[in-house]
Amino acid sequence: MSGIDVGEELGARAAQARALALLRIRSRALAVVITPAAVAVVLFAAGAQGHLGGPVWDGVRWAVLGVAVVVLLVAAAVAVSVARARPAVSPTVPVAEEGAPDLYRLVRDLADRLGVPAPSAIALTPDCDSWLEDRTHRTHRTHSGSGGKTTAEAKNPAPVLVIGSPFLWWMRVAELRAVLAPVVAGTDSSAHPDIAAARRFVRGLDAAVADGAAPGRGALRGAPVTFAGWVARLLLRACREHAAEMERCVAATASMRAQGVDYALRIAAQEQVGLAYAGWDRLLTRVALPAWRMGRWPSRLDAGVVSALTELSRRDRLADGFTSRLGERPACDLLEEPGIADEATSLLAARLFHGGPAESGPDWAPVDWQQYPDEVVDRKWRTEAARLHRVLDAMGVPPASVTDPAVPTLARVMEHLAGPGGPGGPGEELAAGIGAAVARDDAQAPAPGPAQQTASAAGADPLDLWGPDPLPLFPLQPPRTGTELLADHVAAMVCCAAVDTAGAAPGLDWLDGPALLVDGERRADLAVPVLSLVEDGDPDPLRSWLAEVGVRSDKPVRLV
Repeated sequence: MSGIDVGEELGARAAQARALALLRIRSRALAVVITPAAVAVVLFAAGAQGHLGGPVWDGVRWAVLGVAVVVLLVAAAVAVSVARARPAVSPTVPVAEEGAPDLYRLVRDLADRLGVPAPSAIALTPDCDSWLEDRTHRTHRTHSGSGGKTTAEAKNPAPVLVIGSPFLWWMRVAELRAVLAPVVAGTDSSAHPDIAAARRFVRGLDAAVADGAAPGRGALRGAPVTFAGWVARLLLRACREHAAEMERCVAATASMRAQGVDYALRIAAQEQVGLAYAGWDRLLTRVALPAWRMGRWPSRLDAGVVSALTELSRRDRLADGFTSRLGERPACDLLEEPGIADEATSLLAARLFHGGPAESGPDWAPVDWQQYPDEVVDRKWRTEAARLHRVLDAMGVPPASVTDPAVPTLARVMEHLAGPGGPGGPGEELAAGIGAAVARDDAQAPAPGPAQQTASAAGADPLDLWGPDPLPLFPLQPPRTGTELLADHVAAMVCCAAVDTAGAAPGLDWLDGPALLVDGERRADLAVPVLSLVEDGDPDPLRSWLAEVGVRSDKPVRLV
């Protein structure tokens, strides 16, 4: 037996030992519950046989029986709460087998090579990660409430394979297989009865804790659920160490089992995982976020990450050689209609990372990459420029043109900011006004539509377990200071003037987001002269830039 086989065997035994420890905790909890009832049975049996007679023992017997009944009723209520609690399920886009037969075939062949059960289904997540997710608790409820109908997932209790959608578009088929090998290998542990039972126990407790902490219930209805959550939290504390160690052993065992499958290729594929993560992060923060804030969601994010990573490979010499892979078959070819899957995961990404309804509407519409410059970049610039002039109006700043005071010009902004910078200067006063205006506009923005509508591309709403409100998982950008906001607004005003007076055009940079195109080339040198004006009150660098590009600061600019 090789060292890998020995390590795999030891890891499997360690995981099983931890699973048994978790089940023993469950057994001890059950033993505590039935102990009063067992004592009551013994006392009544002794009385029936003529032992422990007298009024004192009769009182003891009935007191113990009363305690046993109360304990059993409370335990039954807790058990019902745990059983009815719905463990959280990751929001994903399901992939039906008829929509991706080649992908299912690849996963099943991989499972056969590893000697493990195949996953029951495949789903996509808008993130750079892949994992196995047990959803049998959902299928059991579907089975019990569907009049005897059995779903395909209920027939096969194996976990669902969740694949990061950026992997499908950026990775080649062989790379995807190598990356998925250790993930698919984990189905072997999921099929072990002790590990499966231990996971169900922990998931049920976790769901009961979440239900107990959920607001919105009255005192009468919420008290039992809150108490059940408190009991579940105590049990979870006892389970925490064993559960974490069990999952660590399961992951180590799966990794060792997968070492015999495409091991050399997996090392190179892991480099692509890191590259995909970097490109995906920049695409979301620099490109998607400006669109989401304007009520538009890019409908081809996964295709966009390919463009972003290709551009990164072109710019970064360290990434040389990555583009040579693009001649091989991409993993998204394993889908019958990759465009539909891309649109569904793009909408889910918008809802997860920003918040929004499940379907398109007047204030929440998809945008293609070809439309992005005109419908997102240009609109963003003109919206920010209009806000800048509204703040100047509120501050009583005189217009640059006396003959036509209603005409907004770049010259007005530059004349106001030119002068001493630092604390108390016009830059700080305007920055405070811009910061307040941004906060006010954000607060007055209409709330996104209901998040529980049916998603047309994904079937049932993948966020149905997360409540009626959109769920931004985390802020994609840290809060910006007033000076940073002012610099963004001044740069937007400059870009509007360049488009209106110098023949420039809005554009899209795959790595940096909105870009100004002059004669078809991106101008990335605007930030420094703008900062000189905003922070130091020095307009000369910006004037030189405007003269070089041919921008007329005295000409009117069209605002939104």
